[in-house]
Amino acid sequence: MHDASGDRTPSTHPALRHCVALLRLHLAAPSHATAKQLHARALRAGVPPAHPLLAKHLLFHLASLRAPPVRYAVAILTRVLPDPDPFALNTVLRIAASSPRPSLALALHARRLAPPDTHTYPPLLQACARLLSLRDGERIHAEAAKNGLAALVFVKNSLVHLYGACGLFESAHRVFDEIPVRERNPVSWNSMLNGFAANGRPNEVLTVFREMLDVDFTPDGFTMVSVLTASAEIGALALGRRVHVYLTKVGLVGNSHVGNALIDLYAKCGGVEDARRVFEEMGTGRTVVSWTSLIVGLAVNGFGKVALELFGVMEREKLVPTEITMVGVLYACSHCGLVDDGFTYFNRMKEEYGIAPRVEHLGCMVDLLGRAGKVEEAYDYILTMPLEPNAVVWRTLLGACAMHKKLELGEAAWARLVELDPGHSGGYVLLSNLYAAVGRWADVHVLRKRMAKDRVRKNPGRSLVELRNSVYEFVMGDRSHPESEQIYQMLAEIADRLKREGYIPRTSNVLADIEEEEKETALNYHSERLAIAFALLKSLSGTPIRIVKNLRVCGDCHTAIKLISKIYDREIIVRDRSRFHHFKGGSCSCNDYW
Repeated sequence: MHDASGDRTPSTHPALRHCVALLRLHLAAPSHATAKQLHARALRAGVPPAHPLLAKHLLFHLASLRAPPVRYAVAILTRVLPDPDPFALNTVLRIAASSPRPSLALALHARRLAPPDTHTYPPLLQACARLLSLRDGERIHAEAAKNGLAALVFVKNSLVHLYGACGLFESAHRVFDEIPVRERNPVSWNSMLNGFAANGRPNEVLTVFREMLDVDFTPDGFTMVSVLTASAEIGALALGRRVHVYLTKVGLVGNSHVGNALIDLYAKCGGVEDARRVFEEMGTGRTVVSWTSLIVGLAVNGFGKVALELFGVMEREKLVPTEITMVGVLYACSHCGLVDDGFTYFNRMKEEYGIAPRVEHLGCMVDLLGRAGKVEEAYDYILTMPLEPNAVVWRTLLGACAMHKKLELGEAAWARLVELDPGHSGGYVLLSNLYAAVGRWADVHVLRKRMAKDRVRKNPGRSLVELRNSVYEFVMGDRSHPESEQIYQMLAEIADRLKREGYIPRTSNVLADIEEEEKETALNYHSERLAIAFALLKSLSGTPIRIVKNLRVCGDCHTAIKLISKIYDREIIVRDRSRFHHFKGGSCSCNDYW
């Protein structure tokens, strides 16, 4: 077959061979401009516009770019090629799926430009995951199964990622289990780990990691970041330290993502000095994320002034803070009672860094005023906010009202919460706290009945403690542990020694109209006290005790733990829902301001 230029076939056309060679040569440093220039040169030299070899190499070149031009790639596929083959289509699907418009991949697939093959479904599933489109993802899954391609490991990997991204971690795990162990690759393991991590299932992350090690599969940097994140979530410091040792051994600590995950791990486990050490060792590898992780870590651990000093150093280094950095800075001001400084930083955030306040920043300002006792000002601030206050903002105000016994404003905040988030138990608990604090027990009972009627369930208090490579969980009044008898004997000993130290239970923290003696017993059985009693029984004298609690520590437990740290000469680190408390020698890092 001859082309229009004479006796040369298209595949032997000198200009085509030359352009293809140049496209291959430039793959090491591809560019959009290079592709267009070589495309134009080939056409001027007489290469047919619809030549499949030219189109194939152009698409391959574009796919190598960091941000491929989607419109140009789609134009080559749909306008230049009269009859695209699966390779060309799959290349453009891959480009579209990773572009700012992943829906283009689904639209192209719907046109059926070429029959699907083994490489068609992974980019389509990636597009569904990025769009969080479960319906499209399930449709693509069904189509792949119908075409006999769903059993391929790279299709399975994409399905694991899709279901994890859409919150269906059980479906993700079911697909993962269908992959034969010998066929699982790093993407398989990391997709499953990320699916559990993204859905707040840290224990499952660690279970999959142990499975991975049991089959002698070597984890990579992505794996270790997932494991560090999971360890941080449940406060498993000992496991995190072992992972750190492994990372050092295999030379992955220089990776900035790994370094940031280590800072986050140590900060979330109350190991501020270790977090700082990792930060310092990162040297020039530090990113804004590294600075932000340490600033936020210092703030939540009660070292707000140190966090603000570090932010000052960051500014002197000419680094530009992110929205998250500023949340950490405002949080530090809030938990240190630095009201004026908080407003100064808030104004600088807008004026110097051009960061438009998000509802998280505005919520910090409400918290700042509320914690400082300026509850009326906090309420006025909400009414004049430039954004619509969400349920979290109103709950923050209600918490401040409960703390400072502001009944009228608390009921106003509650009225808004009923409209915005009626099924959330947090609002009910805070209003109960407020009613109990002012002695309105009849209203507490009415609220409890309403919770039952509306089927609103209060999250039970849970505390985790790590000992000897295992994490133990306790709930209030828990007797499920095999050593319950010894734990409750230890609780009785603690209660006796607390009384001898002059401790008087703050029974107002028990939200029930029952006898004082029953209230004292209820306080004694809070989940964090069970965890501390177990740790005192099972850990070596002098070693720190680290507790992770899912709810805010009540005022009575805060007082009791301060005294326990003094009586037993132990540092006790408690991470509750909003911050850390470092108890040592009878005092707390929060200075009783939380």
